[in-house]
Amino acid sequence: MKDVVTAEDVRDVPPGGEISAAPGAIVTAWAREMAASRGVRIVQGPPAAGSLLVAVGSDHGGLELKEQVKAHLTRLGYRFHDFGTHSPEPVDYPDIALAVAKAVQAGDARIGILADGAGIGSAMAANKVPGIRAALCVDATAARNAREHNDANVLTLGAKFVDLTRMREIVETFLASACTEERHARRVKKIKAIEATYLK
Repeated sequence: MKDVVTAEDVRDVPPGGEISAAPGAIVTAWAREMAASRGVRIVQGPPAAGSLLVAVGSDHGGLELKEQVKAHLTRLGYRFHDFGTHSPEPVDYPDIALAVAKAVQAGDARIGILADGAGIGSAMAANKVPGIRAALCVDATAARNAREHNDANVLTLGAKFVDLTRMREIVETFLASACTEERHARRVKKIKAIEATYLK
């Protein structure tokens, strides 16, 4: 069973066929469209608790962008938990970043998405939580690299630098990508080892 279903996977199945996807598997939007046009069924097992849940949060500077992220997640079929903020009143981004990072660390969410003015502070704060690999991404290429090469589990976005179209591309790519190559996994293990050393 596949953990990630892409358009290429659908293309390899005869029209009217079926793809077995793992519980909580990522199915890209293009894969869903292609499957619908070719009559291919994507059969997923029941998702594990939290497997499809995305933890989202922002400070006041990222509030509008966070709301756009939530709308896009809904369109893509993802559930989310919003850790705030919920108003334009000033808040401290480290508090929100900590809440989202803790949700991902605990397994209550598979992925976290944070927004603030630049995306830098939230990444710094989230990365202080053991097990979190937060990456600031400014385009889809960076998002794919963050997931495939670094196994990032929290995406941070800068509201001052990302428009609506680019945000959609970044979020969809981040959610649809995964760290699967052995050479990248080996390097991520070294990141984890560094973290474990300095936690002592």
